[in-house]
Amino acid sequence: MKNKVIAFDAKKALLNFTGLGNYSRYAIEAMASVYPDNRYLLVSHKFLPDDRLNSLLSLPNVEVVTPDTKLGRSMPGLWRLRGGITRRMRREGVDLYHGLSNELPLDIAGSGIPSVVTIHDLIFRTFPDNYKPIDRRLYDFKFHAAARNATRIIAISRRTRHDIERFYHIPAEKTDVVYQGCNPLFTKPVPADAVAIVKSTYSLPSQYIICVGTVEQRKNQELLINALPMLPEQINVVIVGRGRNGYDSYLHRLGESLGVNRRVRYLTGVPTEHLPALYHEAAAAAYPSRYEGFGLPMLEALSTGTPVIAATGSCLEEAGGEGALYVNPLSADDFATKAMAIINDTSLRHKLVEAGTEHLSQFTKENFARQVAATYQRAMDSSASGTMPSMSR
Repeated sequence: MKNKVIAFDAKKALLNFTGLGNYSRYAIEAMASVYPDNRYLLVSHKFLPDDRLNSLLSLPNVEVVTPDTKLGRSMPGLWRLRGGITRRMRREGVDLYHGLSNELPLDIAGSGIPSVVTIHDLIFRTFPDNYKPIDRRLYDFKFHAAARNATRIIAISRRTRHDIERFYHIPAEKTDVVYQGCNPLFTKPVPADAVAIVKSTYSLPSQYIICVGTVEQRKNQELLINALPMLPEQINVVIVGRGRNGYDSYLHRLGESLGVNRRVRYLTGVPTEHLPALYHEAAAAAYPSRYEGFGLPMLEALSTGTPVIAATGSCLEEAGGEGALYVNPLSADDFATKAMAIINDTSLRHKLVEAGTEHLSQFTKENFARQVAATYQRAMDSSASGTMPSMSR
């Protein structure tokens, strides 16, 4: 794939520094570095300079595209709805438009521009009580329209592809599963001075299980709290993430009722550069979520050589492979048993770390870029053959 003009919906890449923003930047950087002969346009209603964007924007084949008019910049929804994006893309000679975060311009199917949308998850359909009704309706409208109007769909896991087919009745053959990798920061050796800084900054206990992710009911951090009374006194839990919908308060009350609050540490606002050392020093990483679109923290933990305990029931086996042990998300007994096996059995720990390292070999930037490029080619071939989707109604 050479000498193409690829446009990305880059508002998350440029303005968001958490999950969807991280994915968007990873995808753009991967494509721009593995396929350097293309021109990559980052389309956003606005752009605010930030040092965290330096590595992305320093790439010579990447440029930011914002609305031509003040009205487009101040009213991004109007710019999108009135065809501002697609008109600009036609002027730029775009060969393909990629919506990196679950949505596309509503007129994309009638624009003549081949399109790809990445759908990350449909959790608002599976766990509707975790979302406000208005948010659910908005997500459902945008995600469904994008899935119908896209020439091709990228799902970040087989589970997400299944959910797209189940909820939106999109044929599975329209969707390609492309696994992402994690930030290269996690694949580098963790230096001793970084460990010392993190231990001092967060006053880490000597032995702990780490759990990284938004603190909300679906993430199921209560499984760890319920398991603590069954674990030796020296074992602690470190939960990294911001609270949502009052679930963190619930965890505090649960810990108090079980008499284990002194063994639970809650950390918020942790910079990404501190996470590798936090994982590295943990006895194990836990990802007890009841449902996920993929499970990136599992890759992060495995990349630092930390074995993982994850919940069954969604897609986490895809993320962890044989580098993790899997538990019933409702069974604290199961979790405690698996945690003790990792802590006490050195040979098991080594086996998991070795299996995790082998499993990670498929989650490389090069593999990701090659698979995304193959999806792009399918979309462009479909457009050339006249099999583009019709406009969503």
